[in-house]
Amino acid sequence: MRRKLSLLLTITALLGIFAGCSNLDVVAKGSVTSFDAILTAMGDKVTADEMNGGWALEAPDNGVKFIWSEDYSKSPLHDVMLEFDAAPFIDAGLDTDMLPDSFAYYDNKLMVGVKLGNDALKYSGDVTPLKSYEQIVSKYRKSIGYHTSLDHYNVAIGDGNLFEWAKDMSVNAYDNSAQDKDIVFVLDPAPFIAAGVDPNTVDGWAFAKVTVDIDGKPTEVDKFLKPFNLK
Repeated sequence: MRRKLSLLLTITALLGIFAGCSNLDVVAKGSVTSFDAILTAMGDKVTADEMNGGWALEAPDNGVKFIWSEDYSKSPLHDVMLEFDAAPFIDAGLDTDMLPDSFAYYDNKLMVGVKLGNDALKYSGDVTPLKSYEQIVSKYRKSIGYHTSLDHYNVAIGDGNLFEWAKDMSVNAYDNSAQDKDIVFVLDPAPFIAAGVDPNTVDGWAFAKVTVDIDGKPTEVDKFLKPFNLK
């Protein structure tokens, strides 16, 4: 009897582990499918980025880019990053010398990002923007998130900065929300405020409360948002 009970408990535990892995796979696989749809919808706004050795997805207003590397062993600085115009932040009071080391300032632009690793990535066939995204999913799964309240996937850029996109653009809510859009570039306002920025006067960026899960609890946090619909 004890042997049967022990076997039952072992099977139950394994089922729990498999279920957890399955749920993770749903997010991972779903993010690839939806990211592919975003790449298609963006068209010529997705280009090779020679400076950073990867790919750039540029916002419709040309004010910000999401950039991801195709080979982490050759990335000059970061593997995933946001590059954006510095002028709106400088006009709102930013002293670029007061930003933390995770930021770079050059050519009237700011960049913030994170190094995922030093892997020499290997590909089957041609290297494409989607295949390079799949490398993030397969090798650095923790960098991929799901924003439940908005049905958005995201890539963590580090320190609360994100690139988000809709799970399904065809059912996305096209309202006046600064969050519920097809793509959203997200910045943590804290380092900007500490460097002199008045967050309510940054042209082209919404300063808003966003609900995120922290330790399993919905929590409101401040973010800078640059959202776009692609239709």
